[in-house]
Formats: sequence, C-alpha cells, structure tokens
Amino acid sequence: MSETSIPTAVHDGLPTPRRQLAVGVLLVTLVLVVLDGAIANVALPSIATSFGADASATVWVVSSYQLAVLVALLPCGALGEIYGARRGFLMGVALFTLASAACALAPSLPVLVAARFVQGLGGGAIMALGMMNMRFAVPHRLLGPIIGLNAMIIAISAAAGPALAGAILAIADWPWLFAINVPLGALALLGGGFLGHLEGVKRRLDVTALGANTLMFILFFFGADRIASAPLSGALLIGGSVVCLAVLLMIERNSASPIVPTDLLAEPAFRVAVIASVSCFTGQMLSYVALPFYLQHTLGMTAAMTGLYMMPWPIATIIAAPISGRLANRIKTAWLCAAGGGLLALGLLIISLSPTNVREIAFVIGAVIAGAGFGLFQTPNNRILLLSAPKARSGAAGAMQGTARLLGQNFGAIAMSIIFALTTLTQAPDMALVIAAACTALAALVSLGRARYETVAHA
Repeated sequence: MSETSIPTAVHDGLPTPRRQLAVGVLLVTLVLVVLDGAIANVALPSIATSFGADASATVWVVSSYQLAVLVALLPCGALGEIYGARRGFLMGVALFTLASAACALAPSLPVLVAARFVQGLGGGAIMALGMMNMRFAVPHRLLGPIIGLNAMIIAISAAAGPALAGAILAIADWPWLFAINVPLGALALLGGGFLGHLEGVKRRLDVTALGANTLMFILFFFGADRIASAPLSGALLIGGSVVCLAVLLMIERNSASPIVPTDLLAEPAFRVAVIASVSCFTGQMLSYVALPFYLQHTLGMTAAMTGLYMMPWPIATIIAAPISGRLANRIKTAWLCAAGGGLLALGLLIISLSPTNVREIAFVIGAVIAGAGFGLFQTPNNRILLLSAPKARSGAAGAMQGTARLLGQNFGAIAMSIIFALTTLTQAPDMALVIAAACTALAALVSLGRARYETVAHA
C-alpha cells in the first residue's frame, strides 16, 4: 500500500492512561538499548585492564553486541508477528536484562563477550518490535509526534551515553555500566502489561531461512571488519553474504511473509524509504568517524575541545526531530526528507570546504545545519517505514528500519576503513566528509523521488 492510501484513522490506540504508561515502557527500553550501545566504548580500556587483555580483544565487547543485533532484527520481527508483538518484545527485554546481569558478573573476557552477544539478541528484539507495539498503542494522528519524540530520545541517549559512562566510571567499576540495566529492565517487564495484547498470525518460520539470514549477516560483519586490513578475504566474505542473501530469497520466494520483507520492499514508498535510510546512515557514520579526526588532526584540538565541538550536532537533532514529527502531519514527507538530507549534505560541505582562517566557526555552523538536517530527515522517513506497511507486518517494518540503519552504518565504517588505508590521516577526514555529503545528498534525491507516490499531504 502506498503512503497516501493509509487511512487517517487506522485505530484509536489504547485508552489514554494506559497509552501513556505503555509509551513510557517502550521509551525506557529504547533508552536502555541505545545507551548500552553508546557506553560500552568508553569502558573498553577499563575492561582490558581488569582482565589483563589486549585492546584488540576487548573490541569484541562492542562488536559482539552489534553483530547480535544485526543477526536478530529480521527474525525477531517475524517472530513478533507470529507470536504477538507484546510477547516477543517482553521476551527481548527479559533476555536483555538477564544478559546485562551476566555482563556485570562476568569473570573473564570470553564470558563477557558471550553475554554481550546474548544481550544484543535481546536488543534486536526490542528494536524490531518496539515500534510495532507503539503503532498499536498510539492513535494514528499522534504517530508523527511520537516518532519525532522517539528520534529525539535516541539522539539524547546517544549523546549522553559517553558522558554517563564517564560519570559512572568516576565513582564505580565498569560492571556497574551493565548492572544499571537490571532494575530498569525489571521495571519495563513489570510495566509490560500496559502494552496492547495482540494475537500473532500463526505461520511457520522456516529454520533454513533463519540459518541463511544468520550466516548472511555474520559473513557481512566479518567481511566489513577485514576489508581494509585484508581486502581479498574481506571481499570474499562479503561476497559470501551476498550468496546467502540469494539463497534466502530463493527459499522464501513463495512465502507471504518472508524474513527479508520482499513483500514490503515491492511497495515503492517503503522501498524508497529503505534506500534513503541506508544512504543517510552511511553518510552519518562516515561523518561521525571523520569529525573527531578532523578536529584533532586538521584543526589541532584537544580531546576535551573535540567533545565540546561535537555537541552542536546532537543538540540540533534533538530540537529538529520533534518539530519534523509535527510537520509530517501537514507536509509531504518526501519534501521533509529531501530537505533534511540536503541540509545534512550542506552542513558537511561547509565543514570540509571552508577556508582555513574560518574553519572553527564554520565547523559549528556546519554541525548545527547537519544535525538539524539529520533530525528533519529521520522522523518522516521512519514514519514512512512504519506506516507504509500493513499493521500485520509492523514487526517486519520495524526490523527493516533497524536493519537499514545498521547496514548504512556498516557501509560507512567500511568506507572509512578504505579511506584511511588509501590516504594520509590529515587528508582522510576531508575526503570522508565530501563522500558523506554525497551519500546524504543521494538520500535527499531518492526521497524527493517518492513525492510522486504522495498525491496529497498528510492531514
């Protein structure tokens, strides 16, 4: 179904007091997942010292979590549709909470890495099914502002993560970074009864397809990790992931509800939003990696100053995201996404191409424009990904939203690794920012192409 064919009042949502509590539960778990992805990086030196491990080995504390989320997203979306969104979501919260306790009590680095992998599986279920539960809890007219609030909270959590981790580590050891998840997870489980009870659609989940999906993302992840240091083996692993995708599509060619939602991707509005999301997050990851190097190696700033100069981006995103959510009720989302992607590209070009004598002020201006553009793009694009899918396929839509984001971020990381391998440390940031601007400009152009599917603006 196209975006414009979605009824303006699909459902009335939950009664008001229960709805507010359900939204609160969903947002608490979202904060948990986002914070957990942001705080672990800060703890890596402490973890390495605690276990007497090499720094390269401790990176798997972060990588195992990211890999598990990537592997879990699409299957968890399907499982939520089969067994019910609330049940699948709360199982994810329970798994995430128990794994957090295991992380806090881990006696060795291998145990911690394994617990982080399990934690990522729970996080994948939360990410895949959170918006499905939200869609059934909130009236259609409020989804735009709620999705904007969702984007704002993600931005706040991501920005606050390193600072929160630093504050905890200043007064406690690294296990407390994971221990704080336990009471919050338990609180979310206790509040799970406020979520809407939705019966699943009984169908069979093909175990072979599940295995192909898992192997596809494992090969892609390891290939991306090796592409710069060992290009041939990295390319072969990524090629193997493409073969797994082909096998997966062949297995599910006759499925009405495939793990890879080809039924949803056949709809122009959904397909364009996925492509735009991948492009935008590729540029976002490229710029997020490049900007600290730009500030420290090109402008010669200290690490503390770098942190301060990085703040305007998330602050601008926090302000723009809810505004964009409200505008999405009145203006075609294609125009909003195109404007957001264009502003993001403009901000990155201002930073990378500014004259030497005004680079500090140009950085702040560019970061504000880029952050505002990112917030303006995110909310309406996520709205399309959610609302252009039938309600029964909301799990697959939410899973695809998360998958598009993670794929884009991995593509950005791959591109950054290649740039570092091909050029000098002083040249790499400017090159990366220009490429990032091209990616976000592509997201804007792709989004603008969706305007022909929107015959009327949202009411």
